[in-house]
Amino acid sequence: MQSLQAAGTRPSIVLAESEADRLTALAQQVVSADVSANGAALLLEEIERASVVPDHELPPHVVRMHAVVEFEDEGRDQRRTVVLVYPREADIAAGKVSITSPVGAGLIGLSVGQEILWPDRDGRERPLRILKVRAPERLAF
Repeated sequence: MQSLQAAGTRPSIVLAESEADRLTALAQQVVSADVSANGAALLLEEIERASVVPDHELPPHVVRMHAVVEFEDEGRDQRRTVVLVYPREADIAAGKVSITSPVGAGLIGLSVGQEILWPDRDGRERPLRILKVRAPERLAF
């Protein structure tokens, strides 16, 4: 397991090429409309630093769109299982977290066992650790 990185340093992440392009366009649109801009701005930062690979080369243990992700929010001593979705599909009650939310932006591209120190909606940083990833049944590109 990869240990938590020092503040200011984030673990390496990897994104599928088709998702990176779509997520970049989405995040830029959200930031320019100033709707949920904090999560979208964080998403743009993550896309910028990610290694982008062809879709078929993305390992199944990497968080991607529509994946079921079990993670531990160590700041709240809480385990959560969510599906990472596009904003129009988001439904917190159903466990569907938008990629443009701060948590969604923090999960994308991480692998099982990785941890990241990540800001919440209030700007407080807390460690998030990926426990399990189940690849989506269908891939929506």
